[in-house]
Amino acid sequence: MITGDDVRRVAMALPRTEERIVRDRVTFRVGRIVYAAISPDETSMGFAFPKEERAALIAAEPGKFHLPRPSDERYNWVRVWLGAIDGPEARELVEEAWRMVVPRRVAAAHFGEPGVTTSR
Repeated sequence: MITGDDVRRVAMALPRTEERIVRDRVTFRVGRIVYAAISPDETSMGFAFPKEERAALIAAEPGKFHLPRPSDERYNWVRVWLGAIDGPEARELVEEAWRMVVPRRVAAAHFGEPGVTTSR
């Protein structure tokens, strides 16, 4: 089972990430934008995900993914049960959520993608 510490290791290795506690939740953000958050009991994680693709993701694997709380449904956000994913999948979810909130050049530089300049 994935733990909050497993998520933390992945998130904190990503450039510009800061960890904060907000309403008893551990959140990971870039600037003011939160891209992942762990529930207080560490059973689920919310993460940035395109709103228009959310219903399809949940429908495809309803035992794994679920809607965010109603107050968060207006955001690009979905939740996953940590007990339903493994390490590589957790890494993929966190990294893709992070990609949604950083400039493309930062993500490209971090992952060593060719053809993207890192200077202005």
